[in-house]
Amino acid sequence: MYPYFESDWSVLPPELNRRFNPAFNMATIKQVINEAVERVRMPTPMRLRDLIRQIRAARTAAEERSVVNKECAYIRSTFREEDVVWRCRNIAKLLYIHMLGYPAHFGQLECLKLIASQRFTDKRIGYLGAMLLLDERQDVHLLITNCLKNDLNSPTQFVVGLALCTLGAIASPEMARDLAGEVERLMKSPNAYIRKKAALCAYRIIKRVPELMEIFLPATRSMLSEKNHGVLITGVTLITEMCEHSPDTLNHFKKIVPNLVRILKNLILAGYSPEHDVSGVSDPFLQVKILKLLRVLGKNDIDASEAMNDILAQVATNTETSKNVGNTILYETVLSIMDIKSEGGLRVLAVNILGRFLINNDKNIRYVALNTLLRTVHVDTSAVQRHRSTILECLKDPDVSIRRRAMELSFALINTQNIRTMMKELLVFLERADPEFKAQCSSNIVLAAERYSPNKKWHLDTLLKVLVAAGNYVRDDVITCTIQLISETTSQQGYITLQLWKFLAEDTMDKQPLIQVATWAIGEYGDMLLTTEIEDAHDVKRPAEDDVIDVYHRLLWSPQNSTITKQYTLMSLTKLSTRFSSITKIQQIVSTFSSSLHIELQQRGVEFSQLFGKYGNLRPALLERMPPMEMTRSSDAQTNGDSDLNDMKLDDSPQHHINNESNALLDLLGGDGSDMDIIKPNSTTTSSQPVSNSNNQDLLDLLGGLDTLSSPMPPADTGIGLILENNNPVTNNVNSNSNFLTGDFLNTNSVNEVDVPTITAFDRDGLKIMFALEKIESNSISINVTASNHTLSNMTDFLFQAAVPKTFQLQMLSPSGTVISPNGVVTQVLRVVNPSKSALRMRLRISYSLDGNIVQEQTEVNNFPTEVWD
Repeated sequence: MYPYFESDWSVLPPELNRRFNPAFNMATIKQVINEAVERVRMPTPMRLRDLIRQIRAARTAAEERSVVNKECAYIRSTFREEDVVWRCRNIAKLLYIHMLGYPAHFGQLECLKLIASQRFTDKRIGYLGAMLLLDERQDVHLLITNCLKNDLNSPTQFVVGLALCTLGAIASPEMARDLAGEVERLMKSPNAYIRKKAALCAYRIIKRVPELMEIFLPATRSMLSEKNHGVLITGVTLITEMCEHSPDTLNHFKKIVPNLVRILKNLILAGYSPEHDVSGVSDPFLQVKILKLLRVLGKNDIDASEAMNDILAQVATNTETSKNVGNTILYETVLSIMDIKSEGGLRVLAVNILGRFLINNDKNIRYVALNTLLRTVHVDTSAVQRHRSTILECLKDPDVSIRRRAMELSFALINTQNIRTMMKELLVFLERADPEFKAQCSSNIVLAAERYSPNKKWHLDTLLKVLVAAGNYVRDDVITCTIQLISETTSQQGYITLQLWKFLAEDTMDKQPLIQVATWAIGEYGDMLLTTEIEDAHDVKRPAEDDVIDVYHRLLWSPQNSTITKQYTLMSLTKLSTRFSSITKIQQIVSTFSSSLHIELQQRGVEFSQLFGKYGNLRPALLERMPPMEMTRSSDAQTNGDSDLNDMKLDDSPQHHINNESNALLDLLGGDGSDMDIIKPNSTTTSSQPVSNSNNQDLLDLLGGLDTLSSPMPPADTGIGLILENNNPVTNNVNSNSNFLTGDFLNTNSVNEVDVPTITAFDRDGLKIMFALEKIESNSISINVTASNHTLSNMTDFLFQAAVPKTFQLQMLSPSGTVISPNGVVTQVLRVVNPSKSALRMRLRISYSLDGNIVQEQTEVNNFPTEVWD
């Protein structure tokens, strides 16, 4: 067929001439010829570069989809025809299409065929396709395990490397268990390339299946004696991962601290090495990894920390800082110094390094310094205080992220000694800050002033400056806190009222919170505004009654003011009718709102007008000055900067809003309020005096949809008694004739007359709540609540809330804690009185934090046994 083969080899096609050799047998020659003929017979597919060029040339998304769909159709046809010659090229194009976001799952089996090929180029594309197109949810994933095992035993190191990379990328727990032994064997290979790849694969396996850690322990420790830096850095990375996830492994590796110190010292003292030198620093990548491992090993360990103090000091003083490479090592050194039990001088050195970072021209380095100082300010506050001026300068930085971190760090530095200086700078920052900063900054200033203020007058002046500087961006807690402080500071009420009048008389229409506070204060202490002599207020001109009323008239009719501001103003003006003598003028202004289009203002106008007519004799008593409001703030709220100041209800205006919530609750429950008790924490009321509670919105949420008709109740009893538990005993009395707190209900000598089985009240997502019922009297029971955690993480901020129908009386005692550790429990006692002996129903709301996520659950318990009341 080919008579010229033996005589003239040069006439062969180039691709055959490269492969033919006179030593080949005829079968090999025929195979090559057949492949060449098949390749000539089939059309040559488009190259990857040509596909990329066409896709980039597409002007619209539709045109791009057309190119992709056409190429995908061609690739599918070649897969059906079992095109072996161009399979590698087609898979490469398919991977590019997959990276563009188009479906490419139909190429999974073809990737397996490439992996099974003997050619390295095919294997490389096949494994790349497996890493991109396969995942453990696919059935094809199971077929690759045998291919991986075969390639892990290949004599070619690059094939072994491909298999290790793929195993680390897509290993499922089952695949990891099957091939962990092979990986452990390769970690002992004499080839440094394979050892490095095997260590990285072991790192990924341990992240997926932590229980396989023990298999790799012996081989991992031997890697610390390696001379090859690539193997050494992977070994350190693997040890770090093990120590972070296993306390036992951490204790096992603490004895290697001297070895790590020796390696790090050699790197520092080593001369120039072109193989490992980066900008004049010897292998910074290895240094950073060793420093991180030292930080893990030395945390909360005095002996290990002492062994590494000297080397950390050497790294901090001998590292070149002119390049980012050196700054990276210094940053990691600072983190290690701050995390371990280091000496005081070493911590000062670390903070000084961060101080040098603050004056660096690179804004990324400045941000890193601020972020690190914010994390370490509580470790050594005095050392950070030395850089206070530099930190305050960062408040003027044009970069928004740097300004934010500088603001947070500035608040962390405030104490009783520097409160005046720091507050002056922060108020300047607040005045010039972007709107996104004003709300948080104003709230933090209020909290800091509350905690460290030198005197009440300075405190009031500071809050007033916050209201002026922040404008409409202040949060409600600033308004509430200012009003509460004015109320309780009786000696400065006249002074602050006159100062507020000064701003109110000016054009402050764009500052609604300031108007609300000013009108509240003038409404309460308007008589002081006109008559009382006040020191340190000589620069403010005292107003006349007509001046005040004219300003109020302007505020009430200004379209710029919000409805809430007008509510404050209208309430304040009504109160001034008992402080001023111009009652007729005030009455005319108030009565005009009886026909207001806004329902809230109309209701106030109508009700307040009655105080000037039929019920005028009640006006002085109803509108008398409020007593000083005192509020106990917890130290936790002050420290965390998140006090719940919004729950304070301070005046008739905000209280009226609360009453509206109460009315909405009564409307929801179908009652008129005569049989409705809403109880405040730590208080007891009779059935004839409803008390408003700031948590009514929570009550509505908790009781939404609770049908009270399934319980036998008297027709008049259409309300529901509400109890909420906030770590305080809360009592709800419906029957004024029974002493709920001091009667036989709390008798500790009661006898359990009926044995009642426990009830599973809630069981979901690892949280289980059990009720154990114990009878106390004929109409009262005690419910022992046990909340258990069956997850692997702590449940923090655990809060248990309950509500029962009106016919019952419920007392909730304080829980045993708010944190439920894994397999731990929190207990709480509920005591229920059932005068009518009707069926008990209870609605529960549970909230907690798990791994940083807030979880809220709600359920209803209807399976209480009826025999408990017999």
